[in-house]
Amino acid sequence: MWDRWQKLEQSTVRKEDKEEVDHDDVTFQGENPTSSSKSGKSCSATLEPDVDQTKPEKPYDCSQCGKQFSLQSNLKRHFRIHTEKKPHACAQCEKSFSHATSLKVHVRIHTGENSYHCSDCGKHLTTPASLEIHQRIHTGEKPYCCTQCGKRFSQSGNLKQHERIHTGEKPYNCPDCGKGFSHLSHMKQHQRVHTGDKPYHCSDCGKSFNHANHMKTHQLTHSEQKPHVCSVCGRAFKRADGLIEHQLIHSSVKRHCCSQCSKAFFRAKCLARHQKLSHIGEKPYECPQCGKRCATSSDMKKHIRVHTGEKPYHCAKCGRDFAQSSTLKQHQRSMHTG
Repeated sequence: MWDRWQKLEQSTVRKEDKEEVDHDDVTFQGENPTSSSKSGKSCSATLEPDVDQTKPEKPYDCSQCGKQFSLQSNLKRHFRIHTEKKPHACAQCEKSFSHATSLKVHVRIHTGENSYHCSDCGKHLTTPASLEIHQRIHTGEKPYCCTQCGKRFSQSGNLKQHERIHTGEKPYNCPDCGKGFSHLSHMKQHQRVHTGDKPYHCSDCGKSFNHANHMKTHQLTHSEQKPHVCSVCGRAFKRADGLIEHQLIHSSVKRHCCSQCSKAFFRAKCLARHQKLSHIGEKPYECPQCGKRCATSSDMKKHIRVHTGEKPYHCAKCGRDFAQSSTLKQHQRSMHTG
């Protein structure tokens, strides 16, 4: 990590053409920058000769997102956002923070020091500013407005993230593959592709996932509920997108046509599978156990279960397990339906 930081420091660019600074931000010779202008202290009005007069100079650039800083120490603090380095740990709950000041604010949760209470729900906040932001949940106040589309937000940070939809800005780059993201959280989720980290575990079968949404979708396989019902044939589905895909069968419209043989399909993924198997012959996925090759990653996953003996699909009626979801469905239709 330190080597990476040294590379960042080496890549830091000092601007030759200094940005202009506001007259209000100009430090005069002999003046203490932190002192009030109302102190009556006299000072010389002689400016430094090379300083332009609109914005303070910010010569330190973040190589990850381009944000600029006037002090190198501030750049180092900011860079922890990208490296996920959190050296300041809470002794009470072991939660970690990038900055010491953030830890100090957090500790107030445990000590009760300077605690601010929400009069609507009783929640404890550590600063007046955080209390003000929290209370917007109850008041519905959204003071920050997007100038492009008019959408309003309760927090300025949410507005900034939203504006990237219009600008196309993607300031967060994956250090492994360079892919850009508009949100830091999206980049962190993406990085699990490289690390193999799967922090979300199914409480029913223990299977792990790299996204919370993927786990929630998987957990539906353990549920008996099928709230989405086809109005044509009465078939029920656990997920809305499953019903939408199914309804294409009743529409008799096959929108996805093969350019090679003109065969048509209801679903784009079925067309892609057909083209790989029938025309391209591409089988990029190789089994590490026996060398068999498959056209799709899903086919390879199914095949590997032959070697592992994994049977992740469980029949809730009789307790039998199956290696493939289609086999489970066939079993349920033949054994457990009237």
